Amino acid sequence: MKSIGIVCFRNDLRLEDNFALDAAVHECDVVVPVFIWNEDQGSWAAGAASRWWLHESLTYLSSAIAKLGSKLIILKGDFQTTILKILSQIDASAVYWNRRYDPFGVIEDKDSEKTLIEKGIAVRSFNSGLLHEPHTVLTKSGEPYKVFTPFWNQCSGRINVDLISPAPERLCSPKSMPNSLSIDDLGLKPKIDWTAGMRQAWIPGELGAKQQLDVFIDEMLERYQPGRDIPAEDSVSKLSPHLHFGEIGPRQIWHAVSMAARGAAKNSKLRVSADVYLKEIGWREFAHHVLFHFPHTAEQPLQLKFRKFPWRDDQTQLTAWQKGKTGYPIVDAGMRQLWHTGWMHNRVRMVVASFLTKHLLISWAEGSRWFWDTLVDADLANNTLGWQWAGGCGADAAPYFRIFNPELQGEKFDPDGTYVKRWCPELKDMPAKWIHKPWKAPEAVLSSAGVQLGKTYPLPLVDHSFARTRALAALESTKASV
Repeated sequence: MKSIGIVCFRNDLRLEDNFALDAAVHECDVVVPVFIWNEDQGSWAAGAASRWWLHESLTYLSSAIAKLGSKLIILKGDFQTTILKILSQIDASAVYWNRRYDPFGVIEDKDSEKTLIEKGIAVRSFNSGLLHEPHTVLTKSGEPYKVFTPFWNQCSGRINVDLISPAPERLCSPKSMPNSLSIDDLGLKPKIDWTAGMRQAWIPGELGAKQQLDVFIDEMLERYQPGRDIPAEDSVSKLSPHLHFGEIGPRQIWHAVSMAARGAAKNSKLRVSADVYLKEIGWREFAHHVLFHFPHTAEQPLQLKFRKFPWRDDQTQLTAWQKGKTGYPIVDAGMRQLWHTGWMHNRVRMVVASFLTKHLLISWAEGSRWFWDTLVDADLANNTLGWQWAGGCGADAAPYFRIFNPELQGEKFDPDGTYVKRWCPELKDMPAKWIHKPWKAPEAVLSSAGVQLGKTYPLPLVDHSFARTRALAALESTKASV
């Protein structure tokens, strides 16, 4: 009798370097690929942009599996209950999956494994999503790290990715496959299609991920180090959504970038840029490490003193920030880029997050929620770490008293206004001297550029000097209450 193994795809929507799939292919005669969509993720159900990406990624994965002679079984519901229903339809002896490290996934996997083992079903789980599992990287005293540099010093010396496991050449299916829904049945796509900008900007799926990695290495890696802070330049990898959905894994990226650096031994610019980029993969590892060890940080600040921080509740200003109508061009350009493409340049993410938490004194949690719904790379670990970093309340966070001046940030990182003019076309005729501070421009300059402050482009929501003083006073009040 042929042995049957069920492979559960979750946040690992790829065939190459997928340890769970690879093990099932080598250990079982027959493999049943399954994707279970569980909408009940508590307060962190997938946002609208993520749902669109998931639909597209599943479409690609389903097609790729079909070419291997099999079929991706699509179901929705509670993970454990649904797996048991599948087991009632086929005589499988083992279930394979790659481990998850977010709070919901950890609990769900643990409970499911216990139930399956009690029913005599073997569970084989693997790590295909991180370079190091969180529980394997601890301080000398056995505590989790809260600062990136010592964390990365320990991790980086232990990474050795010489081989990438290939995708299977064929998948053998049982004579009778379990019942399946269609991808459309999951209801992931919006009823009113607002995804044109995202469809233009992205190619979801494993092939799209590989193509993006190749383009990054061939065309952008050499200038990554100097260009990664310039939002108008196309110098970053844009692999974050592919990584989040597991269309490509960190091992694959590490291997490809490391090999490119080795092959360019005489190109010091490329080698430096490669090191800087790989450190960013380290930040992703750190984000998952922190969320795994401190799961409450998805909702609460890691630094306890910030639980009493006097955040403001101002829906009008929050909406203006969300819509890119703050009156600060670099902030508005970033928020509009996010709405149109589902993505924002990392330098600008820091600027808009600082503006929300320090200029408007609105909680990092509000920003985190908005990014969660609008980003195609909305990853709970990365999103949480990034927002708590900006708000000064998380692991290895920027001090709260470090307050970005959006005018100076724009002048430094978008000196010609190229980025702003792309996303704020009403400012396209503003001279570079005034593009990041139109409220300071002479009336003749505004008139010549066709800009009417308060009408065609908003006045600043808040004065920078006032906002800075208010933010520092709020910080002092927090210290006094500790």
